[in-house]
Amino acid sequence: MAVVTQRAERAGVIVQPGLLGVRRLNKTRLVVGVLLALVSLAPLLYMLSLSFQPNQGILGSTAVIPTKPTASNYVQAWSENSFGHYFFNSLFVAIATVVITVALASLAAFAFARYRFPLKEPIFYFFLASLAVPGLLLLIPQYLLLDRLHLLNSLVGLTLLYVGSNLPFTIFFLRGFFQGIPREYEEAFRLEGAGTLRVLSRLILPLSVPALAVVSIFTFNASWDEFPAALTMLNTPSRFTLPIGLADFIGNHTTAWGPLFAASVIATVPTVVVFVLSMRWFRSGVSLGGIR
Repeated sequence: MAVVTQRAERAGVIVQPGLLGVRRLNKTRLVVGVLLALVSLAPLLYMLSLSFQPNQGILGSTAVIPTKPTASNYVQAWSENSFGHYFFNSLFVAIATVVITVALASLAAFAFARYRFPLKEPIFYFFLASLAVPGLLLLIPQYLLLDRLHLLNSLVGLTLLYVGSNLPFTIFFLRGFFQGIPREYEEAFRLEGAGTLRVLSRLILPLSVPALAVVSIFTFNASWDEFPAALTMLNTPSRFTLPIGLADFIGNHTTAWGPLFAASVIATVPTVVVFVLSMRWFRSGVSLGGIR
């Protein structure tokens, strides 16, 4: 036992005594990781399977793999209930929210990380305190505010609402990342005559791509999936977003289950694509942000 343990330790493998001898922790972690991945993916895979089931017998079907797969659910989901229009409304709101949030939060986080000004700490902790307030409690004040600004029932007003909701966390995360960038780099830039905006755009932001990827994914998902505020602020069908459009498949007496599952799969695709494209920066950004 001791010889095996020593050889494993020399090879860089973490070992630990078990009931049946030496247990390799890396294999155990791999098995646990695979099981957790299956548990996480099971609902998504089952939804994907149901989206290809014929709508007539979808509730009574227990087959994981469709016996008679059909793509008519996707055609019906995209063509009926103005689903395609809702999809592009959500895409516009989500992308605009990400761009505006990241731009404003970068400026604010840079100021909090690098400059001294009166009431700096109270203002920063005020942003943090806003994270503890449930979003549903703010619906009535937000509704009244958008009404007075004449932005009610508007995608622009909804976008600004999402920007305000996502700014506190984004500022908090980016501030911690910016503080970890050595000041010597910034001082070298300023010696060459660079101003604040150039330092931020040419130095700080390129070095902070992992952090920007993290906050972009969180902001995109938060605005893409948001339902209560969109349902409250929008009352014209032409301006509805995707979560409201999904609710149209549920009627008072019947529910189009096949198109509903197909529409749900379509609604999941953008979030998966965004995550896959930025996965490399996402992993490094989460680890570095947590350390800092």
